[in-house]
Amino acid sequence: MQKIPYIFDIKRYSINDGPGIRITIFFKGCPLHCIWCHNPEGISSSREKMYAVNKCIGCGYCIGECDNGALLKKPEGIATDTEKCIVCGKCTDICPSKAMEMSGKIWKKKDLMKEIMKECTLIDSSEGGVTFCGGEPLLYPEFLNEMLQECGDEELHRAVDTTLFAKWETVDMIGRNCELFLVDLKVMDEEKHKMFTGVSNKLILENIRKISDAGYNFWIRIPLIEGVNADEENIRASAEFIASLSNKPEWVNILPYHDIAKGKHKRLGSLYNPSQVVMSEPTQEKLEYALNMFKNENINAKIGG
Repeated sequence: MQKIPYIFDIKRYSINDGPGIRITIFFKGCPLHCIWCHNPEGISSSREKMYAVNKCIGCGYCIGECDNGALLKKPEGIATDTEKCIVCGKCTDICPSKAMEMSGKIWKKKDLMKEIMKECTLIDSSEGGVTFCGGEPLLYPEFLNEMLQECGDEELHRAVDTTLFAKWETVDMIGRNCELFLVDLKVMDEEKHKMFTGVSNKLILENIRKISDAGYNFWIRIPLIEGVNADEENIRASAEFIASLSNKPEWVNILPYHDIAKGKHKRLGSLYNPSQVVMSEPTQEKLEYALNMFKNENINAKIGG
């Protein structure tokens, strides 16, 4: 039976998810749990409720709407009893200030295509396209592949933003129906990768080699984070690995760390960086060091998307 993803965001006028101006579709569900993840609402494959206390006007409508008595007004805002909450969304529907919102909606493919096609004029004029992102879109191979084929029928440029933590058969199938992979390369050392993301990087590195050997077009994106992967050893290892590929990526994007996800975790009721790893934005000198390391290997690299 085909797995259908929840979509947690549709971003229009996107300029950092591939060439040109794009529409980016975000799938919920990811096999990695990166401690710095800037889309924590994309980690779980299930619907989730988000609550922004700074938007709450204390009207109490949500409490009266909840059939299960899962909501309680407290001095610090509205508290949810997660054992009673069935994530039905009634409280979010009635919330006048949108302090409560649902993350995750099921879209029929035809309706999702209608949303994509609304952006065609801007996409065409900028030589942009559509990007499927997450979470991890490869968790839904059949659904993703059908969407890619429909976008291909409309002659749209198609990109898939992925960890490549998937079976090669899935990666290869998707590669045949998209023009670009956007691949995160996080940490070269396997044990550190496990520590910071929860999984080994062996499959990821193997699949990067395979898409390179297969001649698929791809960009590598490196979130550069002091305390995680901005040390000279990791930067050098990353550059050497990419330089060793049979076909190099069109671009390596060096993406400086930011902690914007802290607010999202608070709205989800989850904890950002639970192990309290000390992370910070790399200095300009470190960014320039990384940039020069890649350029010395004849790799096209730039800071930012």
